[in-house]
Amino acid sequence: MSLDNVRLSQPAKDRLVRLKRTTGITQWNVLCRWALALSLNDPSTPLVKDITTDSNVDMTWKTFAGQHRDIYLALLKKRCADDGNEPTDENVTRTLTIHLHRGIGYLGGQKELTTVEGMVGSVAG
Repeated sequence: MSLDNVRLSQPAKDRLVRLKRTTGITQWNVLCRWALALSLNDPSTPLVKDITTDSNVDMTWKTFAGQHRDIYLALLKKRCADDGNEPTDENVTRTLTIHLHRGIGYLGGQKELTTVEGMVGSVAG
């Protein structure tokens, strides 16, 4: 996977399908942005390093990050540096994949994050 395309694993897709139902958020990219932000906000290193991106959910970086793609890219590069990795294209892509999937796990695994109100509440207060 390159940063040009963002692809999800089948388990991540399954969690997002459930989240789409419970939150009413219909766009993959919106839920994925929340997931990435949640994971990047956690200073710990994700435990899972190898993720098989085998689902049919595939979006361009432009679709994933939208008008704020430069900000998301800067956040990913900063996280690479914070984790002691040079922010090469390969490392940034790997960081995106790992954090995106961890964040999806957070969204699907914490009851308060399965609603829009809970998601907003997690960052607002």
